[in-house]
Amino acid sequence: MNIEKTIQSHIAAALKAEFDVEENNIVLQSTKKEFEGTYTFVVFPYVKALRKSPVELGNAIGNYLIANSGVVSAFNVVQGFLNISIADSAWVDLFTGIFKDKTFGQLPDKNETVMVEYSSPNTNKPLHLGHLRNNFLGFSVAQILAANGYKVVKANLVNDRGIHICKSMLAYQKFGNGETPESSGMKGDHLVGKYYVEFDKHYKVEIKALQEKGLSEDDAKKQAPLLIEAQEMLLKWENNDPETIALWEKMNEWVFAGFGLTYEKMGVSFDKIYRESNTYLLGKKFVEEGLKSGVFFQKEDNSVWIDLTDEGLDQKLVLRKDGTSVYITQDLGTAELKYNDFKMSKSVYVVGNEQDYHFEVLFKTIKKLGRPYAEGLFHLSYGMVDLPSGKMKSREGTVVDADDLMQEMTDTARERTLELGKTEGFAKAEADELYDTLAMGALKYFLLKVDPKKRMLFNPEESIDFQGHTGPFIQYTHARICSILRKAHEQGITGKTTDYSVLQESEREVIYLLSQYPQVLADAGRELSPALISFYVYDLAKAYNRFYNEVNIFNETDTNAQQFRIAFSGVVGETIQKAMSLLGIKVPSRM
Repeated sequence: MNIEKTIQSHIAAALKAEFDVEENNIVLQSTKKEFEGTYTFVVFPYVKALRKSPVELGNAIGNYLIANSGVVSAFNVVQGFLNISIADSAWVDLFTGIFKDKTFGQLPDKNETVMVEYSSPNTNKPLHLGHLRNNFLGFSVAQILAANGYKVVKANLVNDRGIHICKSMLAYQKFGNGETPESSGMKGDHLVGKYYVEFDKHYKVEIKALQEKGLSEDDAKKQAPLLIEAQEMLLKWENNDPETIALWEKMNEWVFAGFGLTYEKMGVSFDKIYRESNTYLLGKKFVEEGLKSGVFFQKEDNSVWIDLTDEGLDQKLVLRKDGTSVYITQDLGTAELKYNDFKMSKSVYVVGNEQDYHFEVLFKTIKKLGRPYAEGLFHLSYGMVDLPSGKMKSREGTVVDADDLMQEMTDTARERTLELGKTEGFAKAEADELYDTLAMGALKYFLLKVDPKKRMLFNPEESIDFQGHTGPFIQYTHARICSILRKAHEQGITGKTTDYSVLQESEREVIYLLSQYPQVLADAGRELSPALISFYVYDLAKAYNRFYNEVNIFNETDTNAQQFRIAFSGVVGETIQKAMSLLGIKVPSRM
């Protein structure tokens, strides 16, 4: 039963019956908190044409709804606003439909494939706070699209080649003394990242020395011996020099092992991993095609360009004069490879907003080349994450490491939980699992509740609060519901929805929110916004807590009311679990 659609159709019927007006687009709003009612219909647009006062119009439609709809119990008219109250029997029928629907929270199969590409790390350093937002956002969007009925491919394009990788390799070669993750006790990605920082430290010393000899800063940066050696190493790599390739493979192996542990802790996964070392040459055939078709043009120095001035952009290099690829070239090839692999109707790139221009150029170039997947490309651009201490710089080693931050969150969750006595009677393994669940719930929720486009400030202390707009508050609500269901089971109380029709206001509010879940899910899928799910599940948890504080389930003498409230609690718990899983967040059954 869809109460909203029922009311919309009867308002249309009322306008036809009472005023001979054909209206196919009836819009309802949620009634403001200060007025009684659930839905509001604005009658102002009809006042002038019908020459009726707003009150006359509102009363006529309201009386028609009570007489004919079967779902409206009362109404009130405030100026030009018709506020509509729903009959308790209609709310119970609505809830019964949700209770019996085993697929509630999963929209019908769309028979389409969507790729969501996220993470995109570099193999010269460990993952950091910015990667956390990227991974959580990408994984959540993939979950939301799957719940919207799409077949989803979660992809990761790893940047495992280029000058920055050679910087770590060269520094390790010069200063590493053969240390390994085993001998150093460091995760492989941290060990390699250490040498990226080491390269920069020595590089700066060389720049300073050259400047003291009279070179400008720009010339010193270009002529520093370390940089020249790194560039030579890159050429060796591109020419498949065995010694260089062996070092590259060894260090990459360390990094991928480290990434694997971090991804496991994050709770994210991938269906397909692409590596730039395998894709960076693929785009060259597009350059040949584009030159033949006139999409690209060649300059006198043999470099190849695309002119996007008619698109409000400028000219963009797609192949250097020496015939080597630039980023846009390899992205053209990778886009084709991904489409050939999966034939997806939509491809979502989860990449920070500093790459907005790059993706605008890429997508317009692909469109000009007439590729069949051009219309389905989308850049999910997100803002950077700052800490109260300020911006991060990986070259200087001031990055907030993802592993360290996740561990700090777990330690904080342990302290807070022990302070509140929420793990009394827990075995150590069970308690440790709870601390981890709460920590990751706090971290993910805090990063996902903010609109992706906005730059944000992450406050670890604020995120792990058990009260307020946080992940742990919602997780605790779920644990509370599980406790109620366990107690009901012990007392032999089953959840039923029949023979109960006198609802509390808090019950109406929760049923209304439950009924909105499919629409929120569809909106989140359309807008690729986990923030919509985040706010929804918080509102649902908050409304349920209001119900819990106002209604004592186990002291209820009316058996039908008690059974209804157990069923009601069960559906809320399931919906919280489903919504939180879309955010990649686990919910505990006990706290």
